[in-house]
Amino acid sequence: MFVKIPTITGTIDRRILVNFVVEPEAIRKVVPEPFSPKIVNGKAIAGICLIRLKHVRPKGLPAFIGIGSENGAHRIAVEWREGDELKEGVFIPRRDSSSTFNTIAGGNIFPGKHFKAKFEVRENDTEYHVSFVSSDGTSISVDAALTDQLNEGSIFKDMDEASAFFKKGAAGYSPNGEKYEGLLLNTYRWDIKPLKVTSVHSNFFEDESLFPKGSAKFDNALLMTNIDHEWSSLASKHH
Repeated sequence: MFVKIPTITGTIDRRILVNFVVEPEAIRKVVPEPFSPKIVNGKAIAGICLIRLKHVRPKGLPAFIGIGSENGAHRIAVEWREGDELKEGVFIPRRDSSSTFNTIAGGNIFPGKHFKAKFEVRENDTEYHVSFVSSDGTSISVDAALTDQLNEGSIFKDMDEASAFFKKGAAGYSPNGEKYEGLLLNTYRWDIKPLKVTSVHSNFFEDESLFPKGSAKFDNALLMTNIDHEWSSLASKHH
């Protein structure tokens, strides 16, 4: 029996959020109780987080002992009640990682079961290609470049509104057996930029048995780089 590490620290080297708008009736089939989808202008917000971490280690230990990894997470913006208080964050139906350590430790040493995935990354200061294929065939691919404005036609009116929305998604819950394990992201600064996407693929959001044709549509993509952060455990929620 592992003892969970209370706080993990490191650096978000690169974090791409690829975001979709989804019809509420479709996303409700994917979101379990006690969570419910957060609705923005009549749509649910879901997406993919493609994050490269470095220097990840228990808080208090030196950076040089930390590990690095490429990781992917499917995310759905949700709300839930704790007593009389309405909370918000994200439900993460699955996590994937390039790191064997993460696949072993996830759900044991730190919250959230991880699937092992093979990543392909090509990037420079302005252009990004990130893709992966996981052990069970789940696949994601995105090509994007830095731009100076939010995707035209986004459900968010501007970058300020989009940034504020995603900043509230710091608490994430992932399934692990009979419970949903919680992880809280604390970033030491919040700096997010828009990306122009030239191609995007996700066989999760393209699965018409989950999302009938036209019910999930790409909305926008955002980028964070070089952000120091901490992860800390939240109390689990049970089915």
